[in-house]
Amino acid sequence: MASNAGAIPCLAALLLLILAASTASAAEKETRLRVYWHDVVSGGPNATVAQVAQGPSSNASATGFGTIFVIDDPLTEGPNLTGSRLLGRAQGIYVSAGKDSLSLLMAMNFVFVDGAYNGSSIAIVGPNPTERAIREMPVVGGTGVFRFARGYCQARTRWFNASTGDATVEYNVHLRHD
Repeated sequence: MASNAGAIPCLAALLLLILAASTASAAEKETRLRVYWHDVVSGGPNATVAQVAQGPSSNASATGFGTIFVIDDPLTEGPNLTGSRLLGRAQGIYVSAGKDSLSLLMAMNFVFVDGAYNGSSIAIVGPNPTERAIREMPVVGGTGVFRFARGYCQARTRWFNASTGDATVEYNVHLRHD
């Protein structure tokens, strides 16, 4: 007859691990926020976008494949750039990564400069297929109150001027963090 004496300590260790994991997730916070991202391509010295590289002309179709932009875009509380409170800046790059469709690779930090999240940031890295009404990108990290952040954001274009390239995009962010 086989002995189950070794199974009891293993079962106890497993229960302790489950308890520790559930305690850790119970201490975790969940935050949802909405900001408006303003990409100001026009505006001369007030532009918030700088093109730093152009894709090869053979690939520079309507998608601008291979073109790289650096951004320092305002993040506001409401959709109006001049009439809304500035909450932070979207700092990073986006690359036209779609050869046959306008799809951007976003790599940016939302750096908060006002309100409850002042001094904190979140990192967003992922695809942004601009032709979709709602685009979802992962949140891969954060600092300050968003330390160990993970989650996702959904982007929806609220306004776009095809002649200037200026845009206002609503970002709904869903986070879990310490």
